[in-house]
Formats: sequence, C-alpha cells, structure tokens
Amino acid sequence: MRPRLVLFGDSITEQSFEPGGWGAALTDRFARQADVVLRGLSGYNTRWALKVLPRAMEGAAAATADPAAITVFFGANDASLPDQLQAHQNVPLDEYQTNLRAICAYFKERWPSTAIILITPPPIYEPARIRDIYGVDDPSRQAERTNEAAGSYAQACIAVAKELGHPVIDIWTKMQELPDWQTSALSDGLHFTPTGNKILFDEVVKTLASIGFSRESLPSDLPLYPDIDPKDPMKAFGP
Repeated sequence: MRPRLVLFGDSITEQSFEPGGWGAALTDRFARQADVVLRGLSGYNTRWALKVLPRAMEGAAAATADPAAITVFFGANDASLPDQLQAHQNVPLDEYQTNLRAICAYFKERWPSTAIILITPPPIYEPARIRDIYGVDDPSRQAERTNEAAGSYAQACIAVAKELGHPVIDIWTKMQELPDWQTSALSDGLHFTPTGNKILFDEVVKTLASIGFSRESLPSDLPLYPDIDPKDPMKAFGP
C-alpha cells in the first residue's frame, strides 16, 4: 500500500494543486511512491479548522494504515487584524497556539505514527493587500493583514512546534530571504506565485527527508517499465 501524505491548511493549501502549486509538485515528485491527499479550506483559521477537524479528515487515511505525514499550515487568517475588514477571521495569539496544540493532539491520538509538520504563516506584502482588497493603490488605507502580525504568529507556531517536538517550516523567514519576495514570491501580498510555491515545496521535501520520507527511500509501486522483460512481459507481474 502506498503511504499517504496529507496536506491540511487554508487557501494556500487548497490552491496547492493549481498549476505550479507546491501540492501538485509533491504529487509529481512522489508519483508511484505515495499518495498526496488535499484537505485545504480556503479562508479558515485554526478555530474553524479545529471545529470541523473530524469531518475534514474523513477518508484522508487508509483503513489499515496511518498517513506517513501531515502538514498543518494555518495562521495567515488567524493573523488578520481585529479592527480591519477581515476581523471575523482573527484569532488571538494565545488561542492560536492553543488551537494548534489541539489540532496536533487530535492527529497524535487518531494517527499515532503520523509525523506532524507545522508550517508558519507566510510573510505579508501590505501594499498588494490594499490593492487586492480595495482595488486601488492607496497608502492612506490600512491593509487587513500586516507582515509584523504575521511574524508574531509565525514565532508562535515555531514555539508550539518546539514544545511538542514536531518539525516546523518557517516559511515567513525563508521567503523573505529572497530580495524581491514581495512580488516574486507573492501574487497578491499573501498567496503564492510559482516561485513562492517552489520555495515551500523545497522546504517540505527537505523536512520530509529528515523524517525518512524521500523519493530515494520509498519503493515504487508495481513494476517499472524498464524492468519489464520485452520477451516475457507478464513475468514481471508475478503469478
């Protein structure tokens, strides 16, 4: 049976199977070795994700095996400012951490052998958020998210991961290592361009390898075409 990799998160996860997406790239990388299961919920914060968690995970795992790993990628919506347009998405920082702990506890109880990988919220480019929300470039307006707030939630995510002993990908910091990350990695100040998707894809692949989940370590499912004897093709498939 192929192992499963479950992707759980908000819109950046839901959109990850679009062309150039990090989820689609994972599916391509592990073709014939693992199944990538998408559980992305656009607009959701950790409060809503925790509420729907059992339903969201229906069918995510095989009946006889825990997923090999699951990525938990929330925080971008939690970090929405409480006095701006998307205030209903805001989750206070301490509750955000409590919710992350509860989400991780749910997975550890339901799937004890599954590796849990936390991903921090990404950086925010505020001028692009103003343009996306209001349709104009108006520096007098306040973006509904700020990079400073996203950074606070990123640090909170890292703290929970360290506390629980789970791997964490600090995409907030990693993405900002790119000199022009504001426009090359982000399409609207929040969601990812193909470049941004590639950054996260590389980090996920690296983190998966650190827990023993890699293209090199996983067997391929069913005989590969070069291993099929042209003179006796059916022999490769066994009795």
